[in-house]
Amino acid sequence: MADLQFKVSPNIVLGTYISSRLGLYAKEWGDRYMVIVDPVLKEVRNMDTLYDSLATRYINYFTFDEVDFSSDSETVRRALVLARDAHVQGVIAIGGSAVLSIARTVCALFNESRVIYDFFDGEIISAEPLPLIAVPSTIRSPFLFTEYVPLIDARSRQLRVLKVQNTLCKLALFDPNLHVSLSNNQMKAIALETLGIAVEAYLSQKANFFSDMFAEKAIELLGSYMNASEGEVSACSPEVLLSNGGCLASLAITSSSVGPATLMGLAVCARYKISRSLPASILFPYMLEDVAAFKRDKIVRVAQILGIQEDGSTDKDKVVALLAERIRHWIALANLPARLKDLSLTLEQFTIAAEDAGQLELMSGMPCSMGTDDLFNLMKRAF
Repeated sequence: MADLQFKVSPNIVLGTYISSRLGLYAKEWGDRYMVIVDPVLKEVRNMDTLYDSLATRYINYFTFDEVDFSSDSETVRRALVLARDAHVQGVIAIGGSAVLSIARTVCALFNESRVIYDFFDGEIISAEPLPLIAVPSTIRSPFLFTEYVPLIDARSRQLRVLKVQNTLCKLALFDPNLHVSLSNNQMKAIALETLGIAVEAYLSQKANFFSDMFAEKAIELLGSYMNASEGEVSACSPEVLLSNGGCLASLAITSSSVGPATLMGLAVCARYKISRSLPASILFPYMLEDVAAFKRDKIVRVAQILGIQEDGSTDKDKVVALLAERIRHWIALANLPARLKDLSLTLEQFTIAAEDAGQLELMSGMPCSMGTDDLFNLMKRAF
């Protein structure tokens, strides 16, 4: 087990309607903010409550919603120009992973004189960051509490990972009410991806007793959501299960790491503008089968948490197979594609994505020693 290295800078507040207190919390760091918001949320009724919370506490703000499907360097550049011209004292991010990545990068580079491409080429960010308040609208925010930000190089559509100051996120508000804009299938897809993130944190070479604690509880909650979607009774609402599970999965990643399914999901999303939930969910069961030789006992423990292990079974390989089969069953119930070829991409295109992912520092956190060839072989099996 890896040594424990754990540091989380933000305050974390989780609860129903907690986002209505956004203005109260924001006052602590200033009264001039840039609000980077997912354009999809324009029609969500709860957004008025967030803006009213800022206005009633006399906080000046302007919104930036020019966020495309994913977070690319040119969007960051435009947002930075606006933030600097307005002399903002902080940034509020309301949205999914793309919005959070853009906002974190704006905060990190606000006081830097160099451009973002210098940091892609290896320069170190050293300036003091702007304060960030994060209000995730989906549960999949694996990098929120880490020093890594996944971004897309707009020049090549290549996935990059920027290393930022780990003190820039001051507050994270998790409000289950912001998830109501998602369809049932969207929620299932995101739940499966986030379950995969929690399992990757549990299986990572960087995992430790602390990350395991968060990962196990995240797996339990997200598994309860998936089981509830099949008719099982749960004491919590689906939105609360997702919000709590997503928060804990993000905390697990903080002292552990994402794995091959998440990394390939990001790389495919960057290159081809396909929702990262799709390749990540497809690869999830294949990843379990691939790393079973190295992490069999932990995979069996995941099956136990999800209630999948057969009573009295001592055949660990059988338990791994049962778990992979259950994941594929959930994929089918969510009407998600079961094979990578169903995403209308060629194997050659996936090869390029694997090369992108294989060059990243995050490869050191895989469940076992892996390189580009291993990622490609994983995708070949799932194709």
